[in-house]
Amino acid sequence: MKKKRPVLQDVADRIGITKMTVSRYLRNPEQVSAALQGKIAAALDELGYIPNRAPDMLSNATSRAIGVLLPSLTNQVFADVLRGIETVTDAAGYQTLVGHFGYSPEKEELQLRSLLGWNIDGLILTERTHTAASLRMIETAGIPVIEMMDSVSPCLDMAVGFDNVEAARQMTQAILQRGHRHTVYLGARLDERTLQKERGYAQAMREAGLEPKTVMMEAASSFTAGAMLLREAQKRYPQTDSLFCTNDDLAVGAMFECQRQGLRVPEQMAIAGFHGHDISKATTPQLATVQTPREQMGQEAASMLLARIRGEAVDCGPLDIGFTLSIGESI
Repeated sequence: MKKKRPVLQDVADRIGITKMTVSRYLRNPEQVSAALQGKIAAALDELGYIPNRAPDMLSNATSRAIGVLLPSLTNQVFADVLRGIETVTDAAGYQTLVGHFGYSPEKEELQLRSLLGWNIDGLILTERTHTAASLRMIETAGIPVIEMMDSVSPCLDMAVGFDNVEAARQMTQAILQRGHRHTVYLGARLDERTLQKERGYAQAMREAGLEPKTVMMEAASSFTAGAMLLREAQKRYPQTDSLFCTNDDLAVGAMFECQRQGLRVPEQMAIAGFHGHDISKATTPQLATVQTPREQMGQEAASMLLARIRGEAVDCGPLDIGFTLSIGESI
């Protein structure tokens, strides 16, 4: 059974002061005397008081909270992005309200409706594709918005990210420069960035006079999925001698499958991933991957958003934070 929470009056009665004095302390401790500050803080701790911010957030001009919508809570990419965001928001005294939408624009719409109901001061999005209802709500809210993970696609307001197409093109070129000619692209989820990377891969293949070959699935990425997609590539394209994967999970799964099959990497099967997860440094051979500055991206996004909230001038053009190729030992 849900327990009755202590309220402001309980705290006031504990010390023998008015409820308004406790309320002033919670809004700004410096509004009460130093002696009372200590007493109120002790009473709040003893009672286990939990502030109810909802009325303030709904009535005040600012809530000191920002909304963050993430497509995945298990993907290390977005865990790193969120860590970067919170290093900035925590230091500025802002709360982050996080919603998860599983790469579904329709679910993003539901989560967005909920977040905007808390009178958030700004919004961080991780996709470019939004429903018409989401776009109307964002326009009605009239708050600063920043989109991440992509520095090229058109954005609603501000954006920070990198060029997924060019990153994929350069990694595919690196594979081909090592003499491989039957490179297959492995993708999952079929989200917009997976498709952007496919375009970059296909561009590099055609520039080399080669035919692009793709094997993709709608399910989420995993090591198991990487192994399965490699087997499917071998079935469809028996000459496959190299793989470019949309992320490191698929690449590592494919590498494990090569070991199971007795295939030498990179001599018999070259493999490259994307994002530079920690596991890419621990594999043998070390995985080739595109290093993306995810935590920096979160920091930049939060800094730009808070600057706009404070009324400061912010360049509306997308901020490209770049990427680097880590060739490793697997291609």
